[in-house]
Amino acid sequence: MQFLESLLSKINSVFWGGPMLVVLCLFHLYFTTRTGFVQKKIWKGIRYSVSGGSADKDKKDASGKKVSGLMALTTTLAATLGTGNIIGVSSAIYLGGPGALFWCFLTGIFGMATSYAECFLSILHRTKNSDGSYSGGPMVVLKHTLHKNGLASIYAGAVIFAACCMSCSTQSRAFADAAVSFGLPRIPTGIALALLVGIVMVGGAERIHAFCIRLVPLMGGLFLFCCILILGKNIAYVPGAVGLMLRSAFSFKAVAAGTLSGTLLSAMRYGVTRGLFTNEAGLGTAAIAAADADTPTPQTQALISMTATFWDTVVICALTGLAILSTALAAPEALAGYSMNDLTTAAFHRLSAGGPVLLNISLMAFAFATLTGWSYFGEKATLFLIGEKGIFYYKTCYIVMIFLGTILSMSFIWELTDFANLFLAIPNLYALYRLRHEIVS
Repeated sequence: MQFLESLLSKINSVFWGGPMLVVLCLFHLYFTTRTGFVQKKIWKGIRYSVSGGSADKDKKDASGKKVSGLMALTTTLAATLGTGNIIGVSSAIYLGGPGALFWCFLTGIFGMATSYAECFLSILHRTKNSDGSYSGGPMVVLKHTLHKNGLASIYAGAVIFAACCMSCSTQSRAFADAAVSFGLPRIPTGIALALLVGIVMVGGAERIHAFCIRLVPLMGGLFLFCCILILGKNIAYVPGAVGLMLRSAFSFKAVAAGTLSGTLLSAMRYGVTRGLFTNEAGLGTAAIAAADADTPTPQTQALISMTATFWDTVVICALTGLAILSTALAAPEALAGYSMNDLTTAAFHRLSAGGPVLLNISLMAFAFATLTGWSYFGEKATLFLIGEKGIFYYKTCYIVMIFLGTILSMSFIWELTDFANLFLAIPNLYALYRLRHEIVS
């Protein structure tokens, strides 16, 4: 296991240490320009998401259930709001220094345009199934529009791998760690978690959409409220935290805050990769959910889906990181002795003894939602790659991997995550490049 982890680390260092960062930044900047800075329409996207985004609110799919823009959005958020927002931000700052938060934030700002582009293409080129539902996402675009069957299969296979390995491992391990803090045994917790997610999965896409639209606003609101309370307590140190973040983001020398320090290159690597992991802009997964939505135009749903990146990275990750950095300045001793995954826990101690309890509750809710959301992505990819006959085997594998994820090493999981993202990003970016002139705002 150590050899494999070391090998993955070297591969990730080569790709994510330079080439992929440059490519992603270029795509984010290109689509920002191509769409006339579509980020400025974020409030319109939020307004559409609240209203459902549909011109015909009574329209229903073949099953009698309307798949609104908001349902597609909350399914995307369920998949992206997870350990990346809590543990991912913590590990990015620990490994890349305070400047990693800036690059994570910037990935969210410019990534909104790429998210818009991939969701726009997904809806524009989606196909209609015999039961009235839709199939979309990069694999559909690659196969039916660009006629790249091999790349389409690679992307769909990567989605299934990411769902069964990457998503299951990071989220179930985080869930189990939080449960252990409440005195619950790890193995029974893993079994119970696998069964609960399995119950939601059995209901198919309809149950997943219905579950996500109820859970996501509640869990996101609770976590945001806690972060705002921490920032309120550290209010005198927030300007200093912002300044520290900016100095570290552009410094070739380590800029330290207590036990935290990092240089420009490490800040960029861990900030961008963790930002990508949490918002998935450039990976194309949001486009899979967007294709299901009943909205009047591709632009409408693309704007709605773009808000997922905004909420996930621009708002939640930024507030989480500032809570950590302001705590590092207000009480540097509070971070001493904490591992790379636990800096957020140290910040939540500012809310007294109940802070870590609220954090662990949020973490468990985020992890459970992500497991549910990613099960949907994997199911759609399985249907595309294998067909209906593969669904049973996929769901069985997914549930088993949820349990196994509770006992794997987190450092190995993060390396596996960065590696798997390569096989999602490259085919998706190829499709975006080939069809870049079709993108309109």
